[in-house]
Amino acid sequence: MDHSTHHSTHHSAPADNGHAHSHEHGHGHGHGTTWATAMQATLHCLTGCAIGEILGMVIGTALMWGNVPTMVLAIALAFVFGYSLTLFAVVRAGVSLKAAIKVALAADTVSIAVMELVDNGIIALVPGAMEAHLSDGLFWYALLGGFAVAFVITTPVNKWMIGRGKGHAVVHAYH
Repeated sequence: MDHSTHHSTHHSAPADNGHAHSHEHGHGHGHGTTWATAMQATLHCLTGCAIGEILGMVIGTALMWGNVPTMVLAIALAFVFGYSLTLFAVVRAGVSLKAAIKVALAADTVSIAVMELVDNGIIALVPGAMEAHLSDGLFWYALLGGFAVAFVITTPVNKWMIGRGKGHAVVHAYH
C-alpha cells in the first residue's frame, strides 16, 4: 500500500458516531483535518486554562494581591494546568516524562497563549471587570465570556496547526 492510500484509509475512517474523524500524526498534510478535531483540541486547552486561571484568581484574591500579580499567577497556572492535561495523557500512554514534556510544549504552547491573550484581553477591556470580586457577577460574566470568545478564536488556530502536523497533531500519535 502506498503512503497516500495508507494516509487516507487510516485518517478518514468513520468514528463511532458515523462522522469522518481525522487524526493527523505529524505527516504535514492539511487535508482531512476536521473542525470537530480542532474543537476537541481547543476544548482540551480551554479546560486546563480555565482550571488554572480560576485557581489563580481565587488565590490572588484570597491573598489580597493587586490585579497584576493576580493576573500573572492566573496566566502561569493556566499554562501549568494546560500542559498538565496533555502531559498526564501522554505519560499514561507510556512515554517518558522528558519526552512527554516536549510533546506537551509542542502541542499546547500556541493554543494556550492565544487562549490566554484573548481571554485576559476581554477581561481587561470589560469596564469594571478587573476590579470585580469573585462574588460579583461581572467577574464571572467577563471571565466566562472571555473564555467563550477565546474558544471561537483559538479553534481555527488549532485547526490550521493540526492540518500542518503541529499543535495537538503531535499528541494524536499517543492515543
